[in-house]
Amino acid sequence: MQIDANKCVGCGQCRPFCTMGVINFTRSGKGTKVHCYVDEDECVDCGICYRAQVCPVDALHQPLYGWPRSIRGTFSNPLAEHKETRVPGRGTEEMKTNDITNRFKRGFAGMAAEMGRPGTGARMREAEKVFMALAKLGVEFEPNNPLTGLLKDKTTGEMNPEVLNEKVLSAIIEMIIPLDKVIPVLETMERVAEEINTVFSIDLVARTDEDFSVPTARIMNENDKWFSINGKINLGLGHMNVKGAGVK
Repeated sequence: MQIDANKCVGCGQCRPFCTMGVINFTRSGKGTKVHCYVDEDECVDCGICYRAQVCPVDALHQPLYGWPRSIRGTFSNPLAEHKETRVPGRGTEEMKTNDITNRFKRGFAGMAAEMGRPGTGARMREAEKVFMALAKLGVEFEPNNPLTGLLKDKTTGEMNPEVLNEKVLSAIIEMIIPLDKVIPVLETMERVAEEINTVFSIDLVARTDEDFSVPTARIMNENDKWFSINGKINLGLGHMNVKGAGVK
């Protein structure tokens, strides 16, 4: 995002809408008017300040960036759609469509690391550190996730070096693992969290057993791991066009 210094009147109405807090006041020189500017290196191109339509002089401008800067907007702007997946936002539909995809089967768990948050963001170099730590466990990264598409080598977790300095509002590392790998993956995430310069939340997805108990909840309790049981629930109301997708 950019601000036209010639148009800007320095009212600051756009500043509260910046998800990274990188719209600042400045002067072009001594005795000149105060105006706002965007620290473009820290900006994630989410477009929220622009879409808020609070600028009285229409000074905000969203340039069309080329590669690799272009990935900032596709991950950070919820209205932008990834060309590869045709899905807007940071990741995939995850378990929300499991009743028709059967993506998460019994005996397996889905885990994810939601990198970054408003006010913090995440550089791709930080995501790479998490990818590489998890790759050592032999996990299967979700192929339809747009972040997975930026990997140079899925077996090592190395990302395309061209994107490492790019910053996004948030991005999700998704994987499917056997239930017996839940604790090793969780403990790896806990360790690498101490080594990166951002934050991430951990997601844990599982299909309920036939008695409607939650296998991952049992695993977490048995290993004395804290977790929050509330979350997204798929009720299985969709049309079952994939074998094994229905709730029995």
